Amino acid sequence: MASANYLPVLVLLLSASAAAAAAAATGVEREGNLSAAYEPLFEAWCAEHGKAYASPGERAARLAAFADNAAFVAAHNAGGGGAGGSNAAPSYTLALNAFADLTHAEFRAARLGRLAVGGARAPPSEGGFAGSVGVGAVPEALDWRQSGAVTKVKDQGSCGACWSFSATGAIEGINKIKTGSLISLSEQELIDCDRSYNAGCGGGLMDYAYRFVIKNGGIDTEDDYPYREADGTCNKNKLKRHVVTIDGYSDVPANKEDSLLQAVAQQPISVGICGSARAFQLYSQGIFDGPCPTSLDHAVLIVGYGSEGGKDYWIVKNSWGERWGMKGYMHMHRNTGSSSGICGINMMASFPTKTSPNPPPSPGPGPTKCSAFTSCPEGSTCCCSWRALGFCLSWSCCELDNAVCCKDNRSCCPHDYPICDTDRGRCLKANGNISSVVGVKRKQAFSKVPYWNGLLELLDP
Repeated sequence: MASANYLPVLVLLLSASAAAAAAAATGVEREGNLSAAYEPLFEAWCAEHGKAYASPGERAARLAAFADNAAFVAAHNAGGGGAGGSNAAPSYTLALNAFADLTHAEFRAARLGRLAVGGARAPPSEGGFAGSVGVGAVPEALDWRQSGAVTKVKDQGSCGACWSFSATGAIEGINKIKTGSLISLSEQELIDCDRSYNAGCGGGLMDYAYRFVIKNGGIDTEDDYPYREADGTCNKNKLKRHVVTIDGYSDVPANKEDSLLQAVAQQPISVGICGSARAFQLYSQGIFDGPCPTSLDHAVLIVGYGSEGGKDYWIVKNSWGERWGMKGYMHMHRNTGSSSGICGINMMASFPTKTSPNPPPSPGPGPTKCSAFTSCPEGSTCCCSWRALGFCLSWSCCELDNAVCCKDNRSCCPHDYPICDTDRGRCLKANGNISSVVGVKRKQAFSKVPYWNGLLELLDP
């Protein structure tokens, strides 16, 4: 397997032969020549990233996208990728990262295409931002990661809920600053339960997420309400677990970079940006200086700022996993001279405020009782898996509140998708309705009777 350290060199070497082959052909021939030239590099990349494809046709499509991306990376890194398309040496480099087998259109659809962070924001709960630190008094450089106020990089996957990751990141940061505890919070709770204005994987805004947390009285942890990369049914029991609270939120004045700097000097800040530039998909390291438009379609978290080689930058935490950028982070050009900032980063910034302590842990309602001898975890539904002579001899658990138990005795569905399509493993809103979600596999219930579960597994037909 080729080491990742050799991939940039292979890109440059193979791009020369690919260019020569492509120059002698046009149309379909040119695309075929390009794919063939990058075949060895693609093999090494697949091995490095553990990629396998379902069919030869799918592999050919992925190879074609990879070859096109490889040529783009090579052209940028070789020069001519400066800001505004100038011939100056680029201030950042690109790489064949985990998204290199996707066309740019596919990448945008998966990571950006369903977002709506450019919509109207909720009015701030505290009447707007009033910086308490003068511009001249802020540190020359700051990194909230060094203060332990930033959780690990997360991955939103193909769910368009970047807004929830930006919001939880900001709440995690202010909670650490005010209480000394860094707690990873639940994006899934926001996706499932914050439905008055936000739309889960369909997009949302950070201000509405803050408003939801305030109204709910707090938010649960990621460990207790884990991320599922899909819209789900709100777990009402976990919704009541108010582990971390906030008291308000404020908006940074739009297009005021000095105000944004003051805000970041106090805590991590949620911002909207335009992430649809092609270079965003394949960003590797350095100070990203565009080109990119300012139509906001993505949400991230600013966790600091600094300077390098006379160029100022923001430290940006993304939600695309550690295999993108600098282990999930990006440096974005600061003090560009444009009021909107690079990729519109100055246009829509906000942050939560916190003055009150978090509530003490509340005792949960305890396990869900199935019978005198069996139970399921709190917040789940008991389903009978084996019935004889009118008695349920074996219980299983559905990890959903008030779920529908499917007749296959192995799966279950959310109460708002009550029709079990066990042949396809889906749950429907109604018969013949195309709106569906993936069914949930049940787990064995806990029994107080020793060896009972093991005996049932042997007898269960």
